[in-house]
Amino acid sequence: MSASAYLHCFLGVSGREWRRFVQQRTRFFSALVRPLLWLVVFAAGFRAVLGISIMAPYGTYIVYEVYITPGLCCMILLFNGMQGSLSMVYDREMGSMKVLLMSPLSRPFLLMSKVLAISLVSLVQVYAFLAIAWWYGIRPPLFGLVTALPALLLVAVMLSTLGLVLANAIRQLENFAGVMNFVIFPLFFLSSALYPLWKMQEAGPWLYWLCSYNPFTHGVELVRFALYERLAIPPLLWCLGLTALFGLIAVLTFDLQRGAGARSPAPVHTV
Repeated sequence: MSASAYLHCFLGVSGREWRRFVQQRTRFFSALVRPLLWLVVFAAGFRAVLGISIMAPYGTYIVYEVYITPGLCCMILLFNGMQGSLSMVYDREMGSMKVLLMSPLSRPFLLMSKVLAISLVSLVQVYAFLAIAWWYGIRPPLFGLVTALPALLLVAVMLSTLGLVLANAIRQLENFAGVMNFVIFPLFFLSSALYPLWKMQEAGPWLYWLCSYNPFTHGVELVRFALYERLAIPPLLWCLGLTALFGLIAVLTFDLQRGAGARSPAPVHTV
């Protein structure tokens, strides 16, 4: 296969995701309302109670809204990654993935093209949120908005591949929403998105241990440091390793026969 064939396929998959994004305008606004509520309402209530001391990557004391902004960016990536996985379940149920996989291109490339397309759409929503947060008064370095781009993309791919792994394990579309809530909220709350890890350690060693090994924590810290023009090596290695692991599992466990459209027909009884 030529490189142009791979590029044409990726542009086709990506174009389908962009059309879906444009047609579903409520999806864009709902993705912004959720983190904005946390930024304006939740953070305002905790600002006087929870002070953030000097800690990396910040060089001085910061208000609580500044601290949670990277975590809210990753919240957008998390919810979009799971919603993108829901579309994968739907495509598998309706049989459209069968049509896509009939092409001579490899299954890993096709699935990762889908993941990358979902991730690119998520980045638009993240930067729209950062623009509103800038107007609200959360102003990281301007160049930090550039250095955060590859970090955000890596975290988006990691979370999307995790969602794809979960989608592969779900046989029916109706069960997906319940499973996602069971996964999304522990990932978000048991992380450093809302509270520093040292505060979690004060609360209890078991809570600190859960937060330290949470993939979402490493994604949040990678984005936090990148947003302030610094590279966090341990979170970067964690995110790269987990992305490779989730991607491998997603490719190996993807099974078209789990879709509703591929269920075995009823047995025919002959006389």
